[in-house]
Amino acid sequence: METTASIKKHPIHVMLIAFPIGLWGFSLICDLIYFFHWSGNEWETVAYFTMAGGIITALIAAIPGFLDLLSITEPKLRRIGLTHMTINLVIVALYVVNFFIRRNSSMDIKIPLILSIVGILLLSISGWLGGELVHVYRVSVAEGSPTKLPRQP
Repeated sequence: METTASIKKHPIHVMLIAFPIGLWGFSLICDLIYFFHWSGNEWETVAYFTMAGGIITALIAAIPGFLDLLSITEPKLRRIGLTHMTINLVIVALYVVNFFIRRNSSMDIKIPLILSIVGILLLSISGWLGGELVHVYRVSVAEGSPTKLPRQP
């Protein structure tokens, strides 16, 4: 089932999701470095801004993802897609809360760190569901036979 939100048969949602995943993952790494005192306070700042970047890019990636969801007609796949979307919205809300908690510079790092860990765990579940849609059920995969590669000498 080919996606409606694509550029030359390449799904836009799949292209964009690498940004929030990478930014939030790196934000957690920065939190851990800061929490365990492996380096200075700059890691707390880096975590804060990568979290903000993750929120922004997740919302951007959600637009073509939602368009893809609207094109799914099979009930089972639609349920998986709706679950994927719901978990992603919960993740974005969690990171928005986490972001605003961090604005208070006197805040203990433990609560934001726990929120980041929960966010990454939920992101893993949501990513699994998204991968299930694409790799198992071929949602957002262009129809037709695969292109044959030239023989290697």
